[in-house]
Amino acid sequence: MHIGIGLLEYMSMITFVTGLLWVAARMRKHAIAAGGKKPIWVSYGAEFFGVLVLILFCRVAIADWQEVPSGSMEPTLRVGDRILVNKLAYGPRLPFTNTAIKMGEPVRGDVVVFRYPGDVSIFYVKRLIGVPNDVVAYDHGAVSINHQAFHVAADNTITPHPEDRGQTFFHETAAQRERTIKLNTAMPGARIDPVAWEQVYQNNCIVVSAQQWQCTVPQGKYLMMGDNRDNSVDSRVWGFLDASEVYGKATKVIVNFSDFSRFWTTL
Repeated sequence: MHIGIGLLEYMSMITFVTGLLWVAARMRKHAIAAGGKKPIWVSYGAEFFGVLVLILFCRVAIADWQEVPSGSMEPTLRVGDRILVNKLAYGPRLPFTNTAIKMGEPVRGDVVVFRYPGDVSIFYVKRLIGVPNDVVAYDHGAVSINHQAFHVAADNTITPHPEDRGQTFFHETAAQRERTIKLNTAMPGARIDPVAWEQVYQNNCIVVSAQQWQCTVPQGKYLMMGDNRDNSVDSRVWGFLDASEVYGKATKVIVNFSDFSRFWTTL
């Protein structure tokens, strides 16, 4: 198990420090009142404790927000999107540990925020493709789960952005879940070398090429992929995601300051 130090952990440490200052201020309240002017540590430390506790509680137990830094989930998510992360969907995770208070399980098709296995202080967002025991096959852009192929059709409803040049949109449906993905129709998947399948998970995966492979998802793991299938550092590169690294379910785009039309977009 990895112990991650990220924004939530730093907020927890700051809240702990302000809590100590708050206790000290309460113990010395008469001396502080007699002095007339509040010390700086009271004004800029102890008095922020209540606000920080409220913010921390909301981020741990209810919801969080994250900024999308890359285009791996285009067109579902764009660079600069601030996304709302529902912590109640799977259950809140306690700071400094990956311990979860279980309230639900991720399901196929969810857009999941998680700690990047290579550096657990960094959060990634990808789509959950396979759950434990699923047989996931990839063949030149077409995905199937347990020998049931995803239904894919050209999608002409998306307005292309400059970063979409040379790629084609497809509407993908699986198990009553729908999304739009991007593919390079000339060589789908060829840019992503499935090194994890070849080097670490040889017992779980059969690799014919970057465009054709099949994996059985191990217990306690998930297979994650980006909707920008040809430009996504995902499970093909760093392997299956451990269930303990799941952080929450991305549900909406709160805002994108470069494109206000993205406001409150449902994922």
